[in-house]
Amino acid sequence: MSELKNQVCHFCKQKTLALTEETYNIPHFGRCFLMSMNCSNCHFHKSDVEAEERRSPTKQTFILENKKDLNVKIVKSSEATIKIPQLKMEVTPGIASSGYISNIEGVLLRFKKIIEKERDDADEPEVRKYAKNLLKKLWKAELGEFPLKIIIEDPSGNSAIVSEKAEVVKLK
Repeated sequence: MSELKNQVCHFCKQKTLALTEETYNIPHFGRCFLMSMNCSNCHFHKSDVEAEERRSPTKQTFILENKKDLNVKIVKSSEATIKIPQLKMEVTPGIASSGYISNIEGVLLRFKKIIEKERDDADEPEVRKYAKNLLKKLWKAELGEFPLKIIIEDPSGNSAIVSEKAEVVKLK
């Protein structure tokens, strides 16, 4: 891991930004780099993942069917969209989008946090009820009782669902 500390943060203009780069060798994906920026003053954070070799845009689909599937490795670049069609949810790229290396369980946790925030911030009872139902479906999926389709679309090709079960389609 390489790290540069005391860099100027673009947001708070203080010399409190740390830049890091880590290298990972991921089976069936290859060598990739996880880069991040973290400001200890204003708490700005941004990260991204890049594959060492240039890749084509892809759409990757995986069906979570059991608890073992929660351990499937996920590589997501900041340009990728992650969708869970059964829950009518997606996280799209944008200025605040980050890349990361995780697993299916970690991706579901990110969705859970979004749903929990919506539930907790909602004034309308029907919104809270809908959020509770989504959380229940995610819980059942984690137990292997509710098959859940996860889709990653990435125009940069820097994302992957690292599993023999993943269906990979090249995009134009």
